[in-house]
Amino acid sequence: MRPLTEDETKSVFEKLTKYIGENVKCLIDRADGMYCFRLHKDRIYYVKEEIMRKATNIGRENLASMGTCFGKFTKSGVFKLQITALDFLAPYAKYKVWVKPGSEQSFLYGNHVQKGGLGRITDNTPQYQGVVVYSMSDCPLGFGAVAKSTQQCRHADSSDIVCFHQADIGEYLRNEDTLT
Repeated sequence: MRPLTEDETKSVFEKLTKYIGENVKCLIDRADGMYCFRLHKDRIYYVKEEIMRKATNIGRENLASMGTCFGKFTKSGVFKLQITALDFLAPYAKYKVWVKPGSEQSFLYGNHVQKGGLGRITDNTPQYQGVVVYSMSDCPLGFGAVAKSTQQCRHADSSDIVCFHQADIGEYLRNEDTLT
């Protein structure tokens, strides 16, 4: 477990900014204490500083995880955000997409959101912007990137892809052995 280097911090914050914008500050400076990001075995953990200090008493080879895994660095050095970060991204999401009940299952199986399954989209969402995907009952299902801006979605065919799938809560079952 170690602090992030400057390049790693930049990579993590750029990815988070794609989804929650300036609200990244809200993840660090919270009313319930100070939080930080730590790297352990190529995974980035979001952890309360108090817990992080206690975890330093455990040997690296014996420490399985601490805090919440936000993502991991691939072998090529790219930061990939994981579904385990959804609970922290959803309250601060700047742009959102809601899917119709009939398309929820398709999204949860790892498919992109088509125009026919789009319930609502945040106004003025730019193309390729990171979004949090919600059910119509405001339950966060995952996150992705919009393929079309809000204006382009209004004139799209029902079979056009409007949101690219990146992660969904179905991954807790599909990829349970690789999430921690």
